[in-house]
Amino acid sequence: MRRSTTLTHAALVAILATVGTLAAVSPASADAGDVSWGVRTAANDQGTDRQNFGYEIDPGAAVTDALVVSNHDAVPLDLALYGADGFTTEAGQLDVVTQDTESVALGAWIDFTADSVTVPAGESVEVPFTVNVPDNATPGDYAGAVITSLGQPSQEQGLSVDRRLGIRIHLRVGGELAPALTVADMRVDYTGSANPFAAGDATVTYTLENTGNARLTAGQKVTVTGPFGMLPADALKMKAVPELLPGESWKVTTRIAGVIPTFLLSAKTVVTLQSASSDEADPAIAPVESTATTWAVPWALLVLLLLVAAIVVATVLIVRRRRRNRKRLEDARVDEAVQRALAERETELV
Repeated sequence: MRRSTTLTHAALVAILATVGTLAAVSPASADAGDVSWGVRTAANDQGTDRQNFGYEIDPGAAVTDALVVSNHDAVPLDLALYGADGFTTEAGQLDVVTQDTESVALGAWIDFTADSVTVPAGESVEVPFTVNVPDNATPGDYAGAVITSLGQPSQEQGLSVDRRLGIRIHLRVGGELAPALTVADMRVDYTGSANPFAAGDATVTYTLENTGNARLTAGQKVTVTGPFGMLPADALKMKAVPELLPGESWKVTTRIAGVIPTFLLSAKTVVTLQSASSDEADPAIAPVESTATTWAVPWALLVLLLLVAAIVVATVLIVRRRRRNRKRLEDARVDEAVQRALAERETELV
């Protein structure tokens, strides 16, 4: 389940370079005070020209690396330093918890030699840090970031504003890697049209849950069909599934237009999993499938057919009644003529 962030302020300025882009080395400008600084990975034995930090460490082991902080301002800059756990936002981006939210995994395993750093005006400082993996750490993937933070009291309502810059860390703790993902709570709903000759829309929802211990991305295909697989319709332009960390989930909702109501509708999703790691040794992951069904009754067409049937029956009854009336009138006319003829004959005999 996705972790929530407790923000110190609704208008938190979190300029966080954890997305692995060049934003990590770009200066961030605060809204007030003309303060700006940048962060980047240090060039050392762990690598050069890195956009992010990435490690594979066994439980109980540690790795030391460094973050370079550059002060683009004309005055010395004091920044807080801390590690933070990562999580996937509802927008599908990796973010990290704020300083007032306790980290319980990778963020808690990051140690700086000091809680803050002072960067002289116009200069850069290399800040070492160590990732210490506990002996009892669960094998698998973790995400987090090393953060530099400029906390300033707000001039309004006594709230603080936290301006942050950081760089993402991906950590794989050694041990058995068991990637897995499930499709939960799959559901399909059908909405018909008032036009008896028009198709309706099917809405398919489900939740992808990363139940393994590896970072995963996924492609997905959703198809709805009538009984025996007839009249299939595919979901188009489905949103990509973001990178999910172990334990995270992602809700999917897609609408398929032009679905013909065939009384019973079946939906099927096929999720193709991929490891988010570039390690070719990652185990292969079989696709995951799930299905759901719902009623898709063509009510408008049924109502139309009932109206047509009622009109046909009424017309038949009216025609039959008119025939009976005509026959009854004709019989009465014949009887009257016979009676009149008999009466005239009796008169002639007298």
